[in-house]
Amino acid sequence: MTQDTATVSVTMYELERPVSCSIGRAMDILGERWTFLILRESFYGVRRFSDMQRNLGIARNILSLRLQTLVSAGILERSLYRDDPPRHEYKLTEAGRDLYPSIVTLMRWGDRHLAGDHGPPVVLRHNACGHQADPLLVCAHCHEELHPREVTPVRGEDVAAA
Repeated sequence: MTQDTATVSVTMYELERPVSCSIGRAMDILGERWTFLILRESFYGVRRFSDMQRNLGIARNILSLRLQTLVSAGILERSLYRDDPPRHEYKLTEAGRDLYPSIVTLMRWGDRHLAGDHGPPVVLRHNACGHQADPLLVCAHCHEELHPREVTPVRGEDVAAA
């Protein structure tokens, strides 16, 4: 191991964790079981409360609270689609659509590690090529696949100052 490699390893291990990090803040909003299932329904095109409730088998009060949280966080937007009686639908915002890679990655992880002998219950087919969608996390600059041991966490403020 070179001196530079040793320094990087120690730096990663000893990096002081900020009191509030992006993962912690995201989990404050997304960390409840029903949240990702509601988002899955949204990505499948479900927009109405009654359809979500039916598809998920979730209690009305829990669904209502989760939808309120997602609307407050700017992940879904609530819009009126009928006046009498008032009925609303929930659409993904840009912030919500940005969660798509997370949803697909969780789904594929479940397919690989939890599906068992029956295989995946749902397969996402990529319309452009016709193959099964298989997410790949790559660097936006060099397009190389990212692996946990090949990425170094550094303070955001250190990057901004550079």
